[in-house]
This record gives sequence, structure tokens and C-alpha cells, in this order.
Amino acid sequence: MSRFLCPAVSGLAPYTPGEQPRDMRYIKLNTNESPFPPSPKVVEALNKEERQKLRLYSDPTCKDLVDAIAKRYGLTPEQVLPGNGSDENLAFAFRAFCDDSRGPAYADITYGFYKVWAKLWELKPTVVPLREDFSLCVDDYMDLNATLFIANPNAPTGMTVPVEDIRRLLARDRDRVVVVDEAYVDFGAESCVPLLKEFDNLMVVQTFSKSRSLAGARLGFSLGSPELISDLNRIKYSFNPYNINRLSILAGKAAMEDEDYFRTCTGAIQATRAWTVEALEKLGFQVLPSQSNFLFARTDKCKGEMLYKQLKERGILVRWFDADRIRDFVRITIGAQEDMETLVATVSDLLEV
Repeated sequence: MSRFLCPAVSGLAPYTPGEQPRDMRYIKLNTNESPFPPSPKVVEALNKEERQKLRLYSDPTCKDLVDAIAKRYGLTPEQVLPGNGSDENLAFAFRAFCDDSRGPAYADITYGFYKVWAKLWELKPTVVPLREDFSLCVDDYMDLNATLFIANPNAPTGMTVPVEDIRRLLARDRDRVVVVDEAYVDFGAESCVPLLKEFDNLMVVQTFSKSRSLAGARLGFSLGSPELISDLNRIKYSFNPYNINRLSILAGKAAMEDEDYFRTCTGAIQATRAWTVEALEKLGFQVLPSQSNFLFARTDKCKGEMLYKQLKERGILVRWFDADRIRDFVRITIGAQEDMETLVATVSDLLEV
């Protein structure tokens, strides 16, 4: 680092993204991307005429995209805020709803960016351990004086919290914001969006990166009461009003409106996930119950780090975390069926099963 870096940020431990290597061709099962291309309607929307409009600023209100999201979820436009990936929406929430009097609270094993934002905004977090079986018990959060951040399904475990448990959290303290990060909700989990009708202290954050095949477009969105969305807009317009480019707005609108394609892709991933779970369990793996587009798995026959390295040598990327409690696990994205068959065959060969 340079001698000019401010002391307040010199101690930051940045988030570590999944590998995006270019040294060889890999079966890429490490960053939870979709194995399917974007909707054909997305490709159609990004026509030559629209590409030529890149000389113009994008609409800072993202009206067309907001209207499409609101219609899809049965909300008003005032309850929707798109962002430059769900990461931006979550970062805004850390800034808007946390301070010295009420910091953030989140699990010890969860999305790794939470602790980075807490440090970036100089907040004191409350870190709540998952239970021994990696489940999140809302009773551990009930009486916390904190803004709660719950990834549901959780990452990297893929496990879920029942919506009725989230309801209990919301009702326990209506003066406390609960942010539910539903990046992976579309792969079989139950969404908290219906609870928005009852609770003005709920914010739901979702993404286009996983279930709508737009990871490269950098699109996410927050859903909440008009007042909470207004709070986030205050942060947005103090930071970057033109935060979403013209083509991503078009792509997001088209993807949100193509419900048939969305359901076809998410259904296929769920089917492939079930096949992969069965195949890995036959090889002796422990696989945590997942409602996401990835699996968290371990085997007594090989340490997690070694399995990750050996798979990489054979052209398959998975994710390994050098962290307490989970070092023996690898996180495996659900790819195309043929990719998962190759993974299972390769693992079987490595373990000599």
C-alpha cells in the first residue's frame, strides 16, 4: 500500500472474489453463475439502436426496470430500488441502517462481504455462531439491539431459515430493520417478499446474477417499504446516481418479464442439484441440505483444500474457504448436467471409489 492510504482503511481485509482464471479452460463451478445463457428476450433487447444510445446517461430512476420488478412481485414502484449488483444494495443498507448505537448482526459463517462492509463503514458487528449442524436459529437474534442481516438461503452452506421464523424476528422488534439477502431464493426456497405487506422493518435483497443469468450485467434490487427504499435512495444519490448502465437496465427488464425462461432454468438446476447430491452421497460425501444453486460438501477421504487443488489440476474449479469450522468443505456450483457428471466421475477417480 502507498504512504497516502488513510489509516481508517489501511487495515481492511477486502472480500476475496471467486477465481476467474484465464490460464486454461475450466469447468467453472466456483462462483455460482448460471450454466444457461440469458433469456433470448435479453439478447433481443440489446439491439444496435440501444447500443448506440450508450453515449447518453442512463435513467437514474431506472423506471422501466423498477416497473418490471414491481409488477413481478406485486409491489408499487416506490418499494423497489435496483442496484449495481445486490452487493451495492447491501452496502447501502449497512450505511443507511447501522451506526454506533445499532450495529449490524450476522452469522459467523455467511456471505463474506458482510464483515468487509462492517469494517469499511467502521461499525461494530455482532457475530452470531451458527448451530453445530450449520443451521441458523433465529432465537439467537431475538433480543439483539442490531440491524440484522440474514442470507436465506445462507452462503456458503445453502441452508434456509423458515419464513415463519423470520416473521417472529420482525414482530419481536418493529423498530429494528431485518435485511434478508435472498440471492439464492429462486432455487426452491421460500421468499420473505409476502411479509412486506405486514412489516415496514423488512428489506429483501435479490439479484439477477444467479437465477436470471446476468452475473456480468451487475444487477440486484431491494424490496421494502417506500420509507426504507427512500432511505437507500438517499445513500445512492449521495454516492452514484447513474449506478446502472443503459444496457443492464434493458437486460434486467427483459429478464424479469420472461417468466417461462426463468422457471425452465431454475427447474433444471434444481433437478441437476438433486442428481448431484445423490451421486456425491453415494461416494461417501456429507452434503448439507441446499435450496441454492450450489452444494456444500465434505468427505473423510480427502481434506477440502486437497480436493479443491486436485480438481483444479484436472480442470474443474470449486470454492474452498480457509476458515474455521468449514475447512473440510468445498462449495460446488450446480452447472450443466454434463458438467456435474464430469465432476462426479473425476471425484470418484480421485478418491478411487
